[in-house]
Amino acid sequence: MIVRMAGMADVAALAELRDVAPGDLAAFAGWLAAHAQTHLPFVAEIDGHVVGAAWLHVAQRVPGNGSLDRWYGDVQSVMVREECRNRGVGAALMAAILAEARVRDLLHVTVHSGRRAVDFYLRNGFSHHRQILLWEPAAP
Repeated sequence: MIVRMAGMADVAALAELRDVAPGDLAAFAGWLAAHAQTHLPFVAEIDGHVVGAAWLHVAQRVPGNGSLDRWYGDVQSVMVREECRNRGVGAALMAAILAEARVRDLLHVTVHSGRRAVDFYLRNGFSHHRQILLWEPAAP
């Protein structure tokens, strides 16, 4: 298995993993190009085929606490093809994302997980945090 940062050559595979309609591929490619500095896609390949992907959203916090340069990350859209699950693909993607977070000296990395994936993130170094709060708008 190879895990690497994805590029424009991976647009079709990334779009498929995100259920982007074929007719929206050009718009998705444009979005990917426009967000290349803030949304970093990683892919896992087995035998030359993309079998999974995960994204690291990198954003800057307001300066303070003695620093003008405060960056953090958020893991987004982790997807592994069903036939490749439970083979270490997700863990390899997380290892690559967290290695990138260390290289970029991010303050922290968050993830908004579905219930089924919580244990996966806990196994990969994430922990519950008492200070993360969530607001959602009321249903119309």
